[in-house]
Amino acid sequence: MIWRDEYKIGVDLVDEQHKELFNRLGDFIQTVRSAEKVAAKKAEIDRTLAFLGDYVVTHFNAEEALQKKYNYPDFENHHEVHEQFKSEIAEFKKEFEASGYDEDLLMEFSGYLLTWLINHVAATDQKIGDYINSLNEEDTK
Repeated sequence: MIWRDEYKIGVDLVDEQHKELFNRLGDFIQTVRSAEKVAAKKAEIDRTLAFLGDYVVTHFNAEEALQKKYNYPDFENHHEVHEQFKSEIAEFKKEFEASGYDEDLLMEFSGYLLTWLINHVAATDQKIGDYINSLNEEDTK
């Protein structure tokens, strides 16, 4: 499992969604790296890419709604990062299908996804948690 408790940002909904993304990505990477031929893995790869495409949108929408609720000062930049990532997933899916399910491309993309998710959650999303939690601490004083 790729998820670590240190990735928690201290906002339950976001932490649960991040955990789900990490779990699915971990399964995806296992599938990609398995010794099976791509044809045998195709259904699972398609299912995971569809899930990621949908769930990322769901997660980003929830995260952005939270940012708006608390007037997060870096909302616009964060939103832009999310939009860029969504288009990268869609672009990869097209490229991957057009390549006839090229395994090297798949390996490269799975590594990219993992790196992006860890960096985004551990750095960028952490700032959201810090901001929201600092507001909540002020409310309890």
